[in-house]
Amino acid sequence: MLIKDHERMIYKICRLYGNTDDDRKDLFQEIVIQLWNAYPKFRGESQFGTWLYRIGLNVAITQYRRDKKKIYTTDIGTLNIELAEHAYINLEEAKFQSMYAAIEQLNDIEKAVVMLYLEDKSYEEMEDILGISNGTLRVKMNRIKEKLRQLAKKK
Repeated sequence: MLIKDHERMIYKICRLYGNTDDDRKDLFQEIVIQLWNAYPKFRGESQFGTWLYRIGLNVAITQYRRDKKKIYTTDIGTLNIELAEHAYINLEEAKFQSMYAAIEQLNDIEKAVVMLYLEDKSYEEMEDILGISNGTLRVKMNRIKEKLRQLAKKK
């Protein structure tokens, strides 16, 4: 029931760290397994959502680093190629994809900070989840915002 109540958080982690739908499904499953295994050790010293974020991010970053070392290939026959004049992309969806494309260029910690920021987490909550001091988080956030601005200008 707790996982069901917080599944949106898990999906957001999976969206940031998974490249394909299958990767995201695998990551979701791995996070749930690790939560299940770690739950007996949950002492309730923090909110369940904070604890879930920490476990989820650790699993995602570990898997992301492991997958980064793999080499992927695609059979060109399986690609669905559309002509540009027939392709229609909703403007909001394009902005959403552009935002995630910029976020994907950030390093692991920066991605985690942005995700928590987008979740409207306070700096105190981020501090608990990431183990980074409040002041350092504020500096990182300003640098990340500037980095995202620069990445957006390149497009």
